[in-house]
Amino acid sequence: MYICLEGIDGSGKSTQVEMLINWLKKCGIEVFRVFEPTDSPAGRLIRNMLRNPNATNENFQKTLALLFAADRIILMDKITEAEKKSKIVVSDRCFYSSLVYQNGADWIAEINKFAKKPDIVLLMDIDPETAISRCEGKDSFEDIDFLIKIRERYLDLAEKEDFMVVNAKNGLNKVHDDIKRVMARKLGMCI
Repeated sequence: MYICLEGIDGSGKSTQVEMLINWLKKCGIEVFRVFEPTDSPAGRLIRNMLRNPNATNENFQKTLALLFAADRIILMDKITEAEKKSKIVVSDRCFYSSLVYQNGADWIAEINKFAKKPDIVLLMDIDPETAISRCEGKDSFEDIDFLIKIRERYLDLAEKEDFMVVNAKNGLNKVHDDIKRVMARKLGMCI
């Protein structure tokens, strides 16, 4: 099974990924963690580029979309291998981020056609003002106007793709409990 947590910057994805993995391990489930961008050479280049003040402009976004697609192709082999070993794959972002951040153009879907679609997507939904207050100010995506657009795109995509939407503004433990309830239902487990 391939599970992905998505959401705008500052929504708590990385924290909740870590908490989900710890809970699954305590339940005796083998887990393989992935994140995007990865730590491959393409992923490291992406991380550096995300710090550029022009990272939100259209041409820069096109370049990032291509790099993310390349980075994802590398990642697909690791996901497939983990699933063959009956591990649950938990990801901090997936190709849905590109659809949302690079504005869902048809060519974005085309260059990501080799990316595996997650079995479950949990959208960490939060208002941009709260999200920005949680951010460390490391990249250009931490802009209120930009995040308002991104959140709207995520919510539209969540409706089309049937994501599980989690209120990420709730306290850390409440959000984790909400995620555990969703996952327990999907995995046929008791909490």
